[in-house]
Amino acid sequence: MTATSELDDSFHVFDTTLRDGAQREGINLTVADKLAIARHLDEFGVGFIEGGWPGANPRDTEFFARARQEIEFRHAQLVAFGSTRRAGATAEQDPQVRALLDSGAQVITLVAKSHDRHVELALRTTLDENLAMVRDTVSYLKGQGRRVFVDCEHFFDGYRANPEYAKAVVRAASEAGADVVVLCDTNGGMLPAQIQAVVATVLADTGARLGIHAQDDTGCAVANTLAAVDAGATHVQCTANGYGERVGNANLFPVVAALELKYGKKVLPEGRLREMTRISHAIAEVVNLTPSTHQPYVGVSAFAHKAGLHASAIKVDPDLYQHIDPERVGNTMRMLVSDMAGRASIELKGKELGIDLGGDRELVGRVVERVKERELKGYTYEAADASFELLLRTEAEGRPLKYFDVESWRAIVEDRPDGSHANEATVKLWAKSERIVATAEGNGPVNALDRALRVALEKIYPQLAKLELVDYKVRILEGKHGTQSTTRVLISTSDGAGEWSTVGVADNVIAASWQALEDAYTYGLLRAGVEPAA
Repeated sequence: MTATSELDDSFHVFDTTLRDGAQREGINLTVADKLAIARHLDEFGVGFIEGGWPGANPRDTEFFARARQEIEFRHAQLVAFGSTRRAGATAEQDPQVRALLDSGAQVITLVAKSHDRHVELALRTTLDENLAMVRDTVSYLKGQGRRVFVDCEHFFDGYRANPEYAKAVVRAASEAGADVVVLCDTNGGMLPAQIQAVVATVLADTGARLGIHAQDDTGCAVANTLAAVDAGATHVQCTANGYGERVGNANLFPVVAALELKYGKKVLPEGRLREMTRISHAIAEVVNLTPSTHQPYVGVSAFAHKAGLHASAIKVDPDLYQHIDPERVGNTMRMLVSDMAGRASIELKGKELGIDLGGDRELVGRVVERVKERELKGYTYEAADASFELLLRTEAEGRPLKYFDVESWRAIVEDRPDGSHANEATVKLWAKSERIVATAEGNGPVNALDRALRVALEKIYPQLAKLELVDYKVRILEGKHGTQSTTRVLISTSDGAGEWSTVGVADNVIAASWQALEDAYTYGLLRAGVEPAA
């Protein structure tokens, strides 16, 4: 269903994740995936969502049919993508053009050749016939009541080779009624100054309404998009998280954030910018790719501060080391604790965790020294907030946070004659004045330890039944070589409502894993509101 946007038509945010973004290596979208992403993009508030190429493959044809029935678009208009008519045919008789109309989309994007060599070598037709193909297809679709955008493929390379012909394609599309003519840096080889100069010249020479589609092969897609806007483009084509062929496309989120926050352009409905981080991560989940931690604006590290000097300034005024308030894009500031940490880092991290250090300089100093001492041994707290919180609470309260005391543990790996292995672990501990011995098997020694610990504690602490180990990372640290090396283990645990990470360091992987498991269970009980032992 067609949306009714609260924004005017003077500037377009056009998303092509479902078509161009889907060409990224490793992304394989089902129809259900495409529907889910379309809902997220509409919720974000983009003006146009390019859904794919109906008629080119059954999946895209099905997507348009289902989107009409299943999605009530609130902000976006659904766009069908296709090519101009074939050489020597008519637009009315071309089955591919007919498929665009049959999709039901009220907006159609046509790809057209604007590089003379591509016309002659790829289309195998004349330059004049290519111009006729553009004019005829645009005119026909406009006559059918459709809004038409034209993507001039390889425009900037074509302009460099034959500027007059590249501009002739723009004129042909515009004069035939195209609402926007999009200049495409298909090979992604342009730089911002080049983009700005060409867009300004083409705008002055043709008078067409121009858009920009930038690939990221020089790492400049976002900058190139904004340079085109500076030159007068009023239509930007992007993909969520920069997904796309080769190294990707202009990333929707930093482009939109720059337009709203740096240019002062109102390109999203009111309040939608605050949803940006959530939408970015949600789409990453759908395509089954880990969200980039260092992505501008929406990455979990985008507003993370590690250096003690930074923390000292942020304690006075966060704006001293942040270009925007992270809440404006739905993100949060994070303080990382490491051997670079100073007093300000610890105080701010304590505040973030809800622990009031009360300006206790002696306590803060102890925590700083404790962190530096342990990081020298290989611990890392910037990636293990839960372990740091336990350390901080231990120092603040003057005693360890304890729910159980471990008497001993052991893990046995048995190599059987048939080549299989048996993994068994035994844990002996005390909890609530009761001595417990538990044994369990697992698909590895660490899994066996995890199960044995769970068996030992669940009857006394039923809250642990919700806990699930969701990630496990091992790193061999520098220093000793081979099997004598120090090992660091990071474990991520979830209780269904949240996730936390803990760290262990030892001279063998099992002992390091045990430390991280102990912290994970202790922190899980703390989160559940269980009172620790006296």
